[in-house]
Amino acid sequence: MPSYEQLAEQLDPATTVLLTVECQQGVVGRDSALPELAQVARSSGALHHVARLVDGAHEAGVQVLHAVAERRPDGRGASHNARLFRAAARLPVQQLTGTTAVRIAEPIEVTDEDLVVRRLHGLSPLAGTDVDALLRNLGCRSLLVTGVSANVAIPNAVFDAVNLGYTAVVPSDAIAGVPAEYTPAMIRNTLAFVATITTTDEVLACWKRRPRRVRPA
Repeated sequence: MPSYEQLAEQLDPATTVLLTVECQQGVVGRDSALPELAQVARSSGALHHVARLVDGAHEAGVQVLHAVAERRPDGRGASHNARLFRAAARLPVQQLTGTTAVRIAEPIEVTDEDLVVRRLHGLSPLAGTDVDALLRNLGCRSLLVTGVSANVAIPNAVFDAVNLGYTAVVPSDAIAGVPAEYTPAMIRNTLAFVATITTTDEVLACWKRRPRRVRPA
């Protein structure tokens, strides 16, 4: 764990963006296409912690960016080159553009200042999307990665962020995967080597000690 001073420097509201990954109704909501993942995200408290971080970011003037995975009803442009994509196409709940499945799930609050980036292909919220360009335009240096899943999208986001030159910060209690015991193993054996590992309470403590800053539009 970093010292308070080190973490506070990394999480300067002026240069930090909070990324929520696939925290959408069709993934972590009550009618999820992946009920086991949704159950773990809620029972572990991860979704609650994501909501706390989003609220804290809004209060501190930290930019929030929601990364949503979706699919056109006709499937045009969707990826088919992995078993995961083929299995997802057969699920009873589809992440279709314009449906409730791709809305951000409760209890996360979305404000007008938040950015929402939707992807139609791939595994990563960064690769092949507008996220990198938006982060650079926002002056981002540290990317706070939250959401699901610790199995696929979260490590993708962390590795892509590091490869693109950002400092990745992961609150260990604000991500989830299946089975539940896989997440701490992933953090300990993989993410800890490339990202700053912290907790929701430590992040919020850093922001609360700073005066609120307003980002330029």
